[in-house]
Amino acid sequence: MPPINVTHRPDSTPQAAFATRHIGLNDADTKTILQTLGTSSVDEFLDQVIPASLLRKDDMTIDPALSEAEALDKLYALAKQNQIKTSLIGMGYYDCHTPPVIQRNVLENPAWYTAYTPYQPEISQGRLEAILNFQTMVTELTGMAIANGSLLDEATAIAEGMALAYRSNRGKAHRFLVDSDTHPQTLAILKTRAEPIGITLETFDLATIEKGFDVPEDCFGALFSYPSSTGKIADLTSPIATLHAAGALAVVATDLLALTILKTPGKMGADIVAGSAQRFGVPFGYGGPHAAFFAVTEKLQRSIPGRLVGVSQDANGRQAYRLALQTREQHIRREKATSNICTAQVLLAVMAGFYGLWHGPEGLIKIAQNTHRLACHFASAMQKAGRIIRHQAFFDTVTIEAADDTDRLVKAALDAGFNIRKLDRAIAVSFDETSTDNAVADILVALGAGVGGVGGDTDRTANVIADNLQRSDSFMQHPVFHAYRTETEMLRYMRRLADRDLALDRCMIPLGSCTMKLNATAEMMPVTWPEFAKIHPYVPADQAIGYKQMIDELEDMLAACTGYAAVSLQPNAGSQGEFAGLLAIKRYHESRDEGHRNICLIPSSAHGTNPASAAMAGMKVTVVKCDDDGNVDINDLQTKIETHRDTIAAIMVTYPSTHGVFEESITDICSMVHDAGGQVYVDGANLNALVGHCSLPQFGADVSHLNLHKTFCIPHGGGGPGVGPIGVAAHLADFLPGSPLGGDNPVSAAPFGSAGILPITYAYIAMMGPDGLKKATSTAILSANYIATRLGNRFPVLYTGSKGRVAHECIIDLRGFQDSVGISNEDVAKRLIDFGFHAPTMSFPVAGTLMIEPTESESLAEIDRFCDAMLAIADEISMVASGTWPAEDNPLVNAPHTGDDMLADEWTHPYSRRQAGNPVGNHQENKYWPPVGRVDNAFGDRNLICSCPSPDEWDQAAE
Repeated sequence: MPPINVTHRPDSTPQAAFATRHIGLNDADTKTILQTLGTSSVDEFLDQVIPASLLRKDDMTIDPALSEAEALDKLYALAKQNQIKTSLIGMGYYDCHTPPVIQRNVLENPAWYTAYTPYQPEISQGRLEAILNFQTMVTELTGMAIANGSLLDEATAIAEGMALAYRSNRGKAHRFLVDSDTHPQTLAILKTRAEPIGITLETFDLATIEKGFDVPEDCFGALFSYPSSTGKIADLTSPIATLHAAGALAVVATDLLALTILKTPGKMGADIVAGSAQRFGVPFGYGGPHAAFFAVTEKLQRSIPGRLVGVSQDANGRQAYRLALQTREQHIRREKATSNICTAQVLLAVMAGFYGLWHGPEGLIKIAQNTHRLACHFASAMQKAGRIIRHQAFFDTVTIEAADDTDRLVKAALDAGFNIRKLDRAIAVSFDETSTDNAVADILVALGAGVGGVGGDTDRTANVIADNLQRSDSFMQHPVFHAYRTETEMLRYMRRLADRDLALDRCMIPLGSCTMKLNATAEMMPVTWPEFAKIHPYVPADQAIGYKQMIDELEDMLAACTGYAAVSLQPNAGSQGEFAGLLAIKRYHESRDEGHRNICLIPSSAHGTNPASAAMAGMKVTVVKCDDDGNVDINDLQTKIETHRDTIAAIMVTYPSTHGVFEESITDICSMVHDAGGQVYVDGANLNALVGHCSLPQFGADVSHLNLHKTFCIPHGGGGPGVGPIGVAAHLADFLPGSPLGGDNPVSAAPFGSAGILPITYAYIAMMGPDGLKKATSTAILSANYIATRLGNRFPVLYTGSKGRVAHECIIDLRGFQDSVGISNEDVAKRLIDFGFHAPTMSFPVAGTLMIEPTESESLAEIDRFCDAMLAIADEISMVASGTWPAEDNPLVNAPHTGDDMLADEWTHPYSRRQAGNPVGNHQENKYWPPVGRVDNAFGDRNLICSCPSPDEWDQAAE
């Protein structure tokens, strides 16, 4: 047993500082790395990396670091300022019971929450299966042909539906009809999304068109809410048929729990169906994160936005899962993509899927029937008390006319411990899974309707849903929805799926541009505290005082980290942050009577979300070339500026660049664009190389989005949640997104986006303090350069700065191996699985390369294990080059190797079983065996199956 390393035990405190737990290198490790790099100190080394002109001129105004205990105490004090009441506000948000087996073993389990988006399917089979379960559940509940793996929230999912209908129309029409009884936050998001791309919104009253209506000639689609925001349920079959006859598409906003007992939108002819899966076991969280669902007809399946899990096979014909139809996504199609969404809400979709498995169809129906029964009792009692019910047919929401005493009723309910929704001259009460007979009795008393509304056994069959709107078909009949009803079986199923995957709890995930750093347990703990988890996003402000203080303080912290004047936490993904930042620029120009500025300059190396976001904001993308060193081509930039000088809105650049270096010309780039009247958007994807050392506005940035799921420790969750707040310079502060209820240009359904996970970033910054944050940046850069140095003699480092250094990541070039011996970057990526590693980022920003980012959280031992694996792979490539192993049959092209491969009776390869499964250079202490071999991507797209396949379906596809 090695001796205890005393460098992690400072004498000044009884416990080690949190920064020493977060940062992987100790003093001895740092000294070793500095010796390898040929420098004597970290400061001397950084002088070779960061241009002196970019160093920030001030210190971060952040309080000194707290211990874990102190930070948790501070957060708990904030949490206790929030008031937990029974929220019956509805508006798409419902209280629910998170099954403990799901909370403890998924939401609170690093095997699930530290995983990355499953681009490498061989090491992602567990979460891919879990997402497929969610897709299957959504498909069958909605009655549609196919569903994606989740979107960001209900309102933005509906906006994606509008955009899909618009794209399908190919620009022939520009009017979108919207049911006026739609959730107000959805109406607000639709307005934000429609205006930049020239869509005209027109509201309608469903009651006036149920028996027929004239569709405007310039209409491409319509949104129906089913149930409506105030509770109404109506048969949409006729209106949708009328819409179709006019060549337009029908988008339906709906509720998954309601669809267990209601006729499906698919049966009514819907083309696109979307909504929130929040009430399937996911807490309020003051607005998020929650998984939205999105389902379409077969005709639209190849245009669906977001991630889509499909069924394929591996090299040996075994069933395997993968992300399907990736060629439609933003990283491929850029401004022509189906959406700008990169991160979705996988962790929450997985929770919702497990909730469906846990209860099964009959359990979901029982919950729905009880929810509806309570709503019926409430409505009946209110009617007996002389009140008028607005809608006679409803599911869980009852609207009471109250022209003269709305405020009194809302206050009476509040005094009794209930939040209800205030409408114009009415109130609405929405019941949920947690509602009880006693709660109904209490609120009836508060509202002056006595206690007579809740009855005995005869009341158990209460139902106001017409026969023609009741669901008659079965759903969720696949065995997976019936096999895990005991906790023993569910626990083992969750463990079985988790064991198929590689996440940060098993190994370093060296994905460039992804910053897969530690998500500390202390940071995660407050997320499930009831005082944070059980707050509806639209409660009265005095019930969320703790949230407000935490959010205000966090905005100040992030402003201090970046140098910006103001921050908005509303965007609930980096993609939403990009959109919000570009909208701020657009509105700024409009305020100066320069609304004609619509050209967005984007380097050719940019992440695909940049051009996709620019297109969403109504801007025209002009690509700027990069030079041979990976930097923005200044001459081409100057040419593009001169060509578009009077119409330039912005330039979008990533810094450090997507090529992993500190471009010394960044200040010149910013000045050139400013001189032409444009604004500078700096993508915050690489902020982990800047915090504490550089201030973005000081070198010319006007706005950035900040990926809290990268630099600031919110976990990736296997593909979400992410949070993408934006920081802006002072002149753009007035153009930050406003509240969905009454504000300007909101971009998320809730005022503070995914507020429920903001305690993670708050805790991280509070526990690191300014010195820890600065050291984290230094360490990330140091570790990346160490990797570049160790690998550089065998794998050429494609780009470096003027002094031969990289930033916080490096790109190694494998194109020479492809050309000389036929070994591709994919072969190396798959071979790394046999060494127990997730692959680095493949072919971004340069095809045929791998981009490696170790982050500051990895130890020298783990970094060396990765480097040893890569050097061993280099030796294997040499074996192929020398002819020892044939190009078509070697450990690289056959990787990864499964346990079944090792146990096969026959072994015909020219290399040994040991070399296949336990190669030289493999230092895994707990060997990871991938559950499948290399997945056949083309097969999966040719034979598109995106729900749990029956044996017959799989056999037919395999044929």
